[in-house]
Amino acid sequence: MKSQVKHIGFFKFKVGTTQAEVDEVGRILESLMRDIPGILDLTYGANMSPEGLDQGYTFSFVMVFESVAARDTYLPHPIHQAAVVKVIPKLESVVVCDHTF
Repeated sequence: MKSQVKHIGFFKFKVGTTQAEVDEVGRILESLMRDIPGILDLTYGANMSPEGLDQGYTFSFVMVFESVAARDTYLPHPIHQAAVVKVIPKLESVVVCDHTF
């Protein structure tokens, strides 16, 4: 039985990042789902938790991969690596965590 993978990321944008730049990051993430096989679902949005435990991470994304192999193919994929080059300069910090389900 293949296990699907949830790939969860948290973004802390640099001070001075514009809303247009934040929106562009969302569009870049959405393009990954269209352009790289094996991604079954993607959500991206602003933190809206009232708990106050975000440690400055204001946005998150969740990708669902069809399998561990699909996730492993995605990580070094040239389209993903090109997206990393565009997104990372806008971030102060990023955290990523994966789990199967």
